Amino acid sequence: MAFPEDVLTEDEHVVLHLHPHWKALIRPILVLVLTVAAVVAGWALLPAGDGGTIALYAIAVVGLVLVVSLGLWPFLIWRTTHYLFTNERVLLQEGVFSRNRRDLPLTRINDHSMHQKFVERLLGCGTLTIESAGERGQSVLKDVPRVDRVQTTLYELVEAQHDKHSLGDGEMREIMADLRDGKPLRDPSA
Repeated sequence: MAFPEDVLTEDEHVVLHLHPHWKALIRPILVLVLTVAAVVAGWALLPAGDGGTIALYAIAVVGLVLVVSLGLWPFLIWRTTHYLFTNERVLLQEGVFSRNRRDLPLTRINDHSMHQKFVERLLGCGTLTIESAGERGQSVLKDVPRVDRVQTTLYELVEAQHDKHSLGDGEMREIMADLRDGKPLRDPSA
């Protein structure tokens, strides 16, 4: 499922669009392979006749339940989880049937940190924690691919947003000089 572009504002553009790391798909793939192997083994090894046929159907039904619950469902969760980084905010969206979305404006991000376990370092993923001003506080993004690069990109986005909304030294000197001279304040963005 692609992320809907209509949630972006007019001047907003996507910098990074990520799903959780592919390691989330290892178990679903293993479940599928083992289930197919069990059904094929049952078909090849079970005796012909009513008892073998019933046992083969039982193996197939159990396999189907396992593939749907431990294979297809985790795949759908992985596919519908989006980590979207834009020039204005971080959007976190998840949900197969229902949808949860959280927007973190870059101007409200106070801190961000990453954590990688040894295996995650080998696989190139990790956990990114974003702390923002507000009542919900921290957002934890698990299994972020290339988490070190993502954290650096987030830092650059936050700094660019801060620079965009703050006055430079020259602009501040002009305002202070105007105030000293009794001139009315003017809009620095004009």
